[in-house]
Amino acid sequence: MLAFVVRTAIAAVALWVAVSIVPGLAAQDGTTLLLAAIVLGIVNATVRPIAVLLSIPITILTFGLFLLVVNAGMLSLVAWLVPAFTVASFGAALLGSIVVSVVSAVINGGLTTG
Repeated sequence: MLAFVVRTAIAAVALWVAVSIVPGLAAQDGTTLLLAAIVLGIVNATVRPIAVLLSIPITILTFGLFLLVVNAGMLSLVAWLVPAFTVASFGAALLGSIVVSVVSAVINGGLTTG
């Protein structure tokens, strides 16, 4: 249970950073970011594995870069499911998913080495 809370908090911080620096991403308030982080965790645990499995051929052809598109799609799905969290365009979703991934990796790396 504690691990879920920590992962959700990290995702919320990563989403906050993405909303702060990526034009086209918007969240109404902190509660929206927390809800979006929870939904993102659920989407990444359920929908993303199916999307990754179905996109294996194009992922291989693009040397893995298509996974960025899959991640952008998951962020867009979260925006569709959480009305107060908006993504204006595919470009915003793509850049936002990269920011969320990098910030999450930096925070997780800091937690495991520190």
